[in-house]
Amino acid sequence: MKELKVAIVQDWLYFNGGAEKVLEQIIYCFPQADIFSTIDFLKGEERKTIHYKKVTTTFIQKLPFASKLHRLYLPFMPLAIEQLDVSNYDLVISSSHAVAKGVLTHAEQIHVCYCHSPMRYAWDLYHQYLEESNLKTGLKGWFAKYFLHKIRIWDYTTANRVDYFIANSHYIAKRIKKVYGRDSVVIYPPVDTDKFSLHIDKEDFYLTASRFVPYKKIDIIAEAFAKMPNKKLIIIGDGPDFKRISSKATENVVFMGYQTSDVMVDHMQRAKAFIFAAKEDFGIIPVEAMACGTPVIAYGAGGCLETVIDGVTGVHFYDQTAEAIVEAVEKFEGKKIIFNANQISQKASDFSISSFKTKFLSFLNFK
Repeated sequence: MKELKVAIVQDWLYFNGGAEKVLEQIIYCFPQADIFSTIDFLKGEERKTIHYKKVTTTFIQKLPFASKLHRLYLPFMPLAIEQLDVSNYDLVISSSHAVAKGVLTHAEQIHVCYCHSPMRYAWDLYHQYLEESNLKTGLKGWFAKYFLHKIRIWDYTTANRVDYFIANSHYIAKRIKKVYGRDSVVIYPPVDTDKFSLHIDKEDFYLTASRFVPYKKIDIIAEAFAKMPNKKLIIIGDGPDFKRISSKATENVVFMGYQTSDVMVDHMQRAKAFIFAAKEDFGIIPVEAMACGTPVIAYGAGGCLETVIDGVTGVHFYDQTAEAIVEAVEKFEGKKIIFNANQISQKASDFSISSFKTKFLSFLNFK
């Protein structure tokens, strides 16, 4: 019996986020696989995520400023992904939250899509994207709306190129059904619960960590702690909004910028609680905090409804406002809830790497 030829297709590779952590474990499952992506700008140790493999990219790789501003080329992404030739592979696995699932396959191939989300820009974040990009009016706005309309049609029709969908949460499974009319099986993303290990002793500070992009809502977390000057907040991360948000820092809010994974783990282990204000499809980082035995104060929407148990592994708040976060912190510090670090860490083990691999390979073997 010949060895199965496997191609793994990723939307893009320019930094290591949640989607890249999933990709890393898919490669562990299929070490012989070849990797394809619209762009690849990972450097040095970042390439450990893709096992230092060579990546086949598209024409977008050579366009001006693609490493920093690849989202400007979103209108060309459908064309780009369709130029990737995976016709000689038996199994094609796309890891997709944008265009990867649109890769062209033929009838004798199996295409399995691990879907992080239907394309956010085209669907649920459409109006938010236009507003934050100042594209709601004017000629540029008209062109943006036209291209997003075309991409939305392309995104819907290319769902038929996928044989089997895997959703990263029940929340995303519902969105796949809503947008594409397709059923999916839920396999939660892998969390390195060994690296983010249990630490019982907590210190008197709160922590949040993220890329500084609008939907992560780092600004309202900082605003909340500006209203609580007696409570310390440490913020780890970098991104386009870093300068704007950090300029508003108060004395009790510390912006550390980008830090190594070792520094991140150390702070997660020692933090009193982790604050998470984004509406995520799954949200790996709150589970990493839980693996450390650290409670999570989370926006009660999206994937966090499946990972953070209110009153057991953390506290939910239901409005993305500074005031709601203040109330949640006060609830967290109240005497009515006693959090158990061992219990929190045990819950995180449900989302371990070994659990992901077992379920992922079992699904593919079954099919």
